[in-house]
Amino acid sequence: MFKKEKKEVDRIDIIFCTDKYLLHLNKKYLNHNYYTDTLTFLLSSSNKSITGEIYISIERIRANAKSLKILPRLELIRVIIHSCLHLCGYLDKPQREFLKMEKIQEAYLQQWGVSRETQIGG
Repeated sequence: MFKKEKKEVDRIDIIFCTDKYLLHLNKKYLNHNYYTDTLTFLLSSSNKSITGEIYISIERIRANAKSLKILPRLELIRVIIHSCLHLCGYLDKPQREFLKMEKIQEAYLQQWGVSRETQIGG
């Protein structure tokens, strides 16, 4: 994915955490008082090579998967791809940017045979 996006990667750390911890980070760094499935922090200062951290709430992954009737590992893959796209510079706000990012995200998911339509038992 990074190669297709013409990005080099130095290091990406993925940290799995609880809803409570991710809410704490969301409040502290983004001033948002709500639960989220992932937060992504680009730590590199140059555009040459990506260094970043991805925080993922396992509780949100499980809850999202249950409501979408998909396997948690499929939801996890979606969230990781979403976070990596943020590291590549894509935004999910405003709505126009969200739609652009979602289209790219779905294309990558389909390459790996994963989509939101991949239901449990289907």
